[in-house]
This record gives sequence, C-alpha cells and structure tokens, in this order.
Amino acid sequence: MAHTYSNLLIHALFSTKTRKPSIEAEIRADLFAYMGGIIGNLRAKPLLINGPADHVHLLFRLPPSLPVSDLMEKVKANSSRWIHERWPHRSRFAWQTGYAAFSVSESNLKDVKAYIANQEEHHRKVTFQEEVLAFLKKHGIEYDRRFVLE
Repeated sequence: MAHTYSNLLIHALFSTKTRKPSIEAEIRADLFAYMGGIIGNLRAKPLLINGPADHVHLLFRLPPSLPVSDLMEKVKANSSRWIHERWPHRSRFAWQTGYAAFSVSESNLKDVKAYIANQEEHHRKVTFQEEVLAFLKKHGIEYDRRFVLE
C-alpha cells in the first residue's frame, strides 16, 4: 500500500488453557523469541514479549494490511505446535481459546513496556483474571464474565 502510514501499537494477552502454569522458566525465553519470530515473519514488529507461567503479553506494531485476529491465530497455533515438536513430553500444552488486545498510544508506549517487563512482580499481587477484567473495564469493553475467565 503505497503512501500508507500507520503506527498501530497493540498490547495483546492470552493464557495457557485453564491457566495451567506450563510456561516454565526452561522454555520461556525460547518460546518468547519464537513468538517474536512469528510476529516478524508476518511483517509486524515485535516490541516486547513477556509473561509468567500461565499467560503471555505481546506488544507489537501491526502493519495496516494484517488483522489482529490473523496475527493472534498464527502466533498461538504455530507456537503451540512448536512446543509440541520441540518438547514432545509437553503434548498437553495448549493456549486458551481467545485473547484480549488493546490499542496503545505512542505516548503510553514506555509505560506499557515497563508494565509488560515487570510481569513477575505484578502477578505476585494480581491474578491473570483480575488483570484481564481490569483491562476490559479500563478500555470500556463489554464482556460476559463466563467467557472472560474460561
């Protein structure tokens, strides 16, 4: 798309299935790097990927030609497959069905990066469920509690 300019910053998060703490320290760095590679291969730009044992936060710049849903589908499917292939004993690893994604303004980028970088400390005080509900409320997103916490 010639003469198209954008700065589409997205903060997305999703959990492991049933929030099982299955992103152990031994796979975390490799998994996050692999996810960054998937994002880059889709012509998006990964800025930061981090999370504790039961969920992941992604911060990336999205090209205008790529829907968020396509990127999320590919990141989740390919990373799950990769885990199964690389660590066959993790055959039960899975991501939750959905995800949450929020736009980020350039003026808030530094704060969002700090928030994502500080996930281990943050989740000593706040659960993933509490975090997601707070984001949904902050962004004025209507939700059905039955599906948010699946």
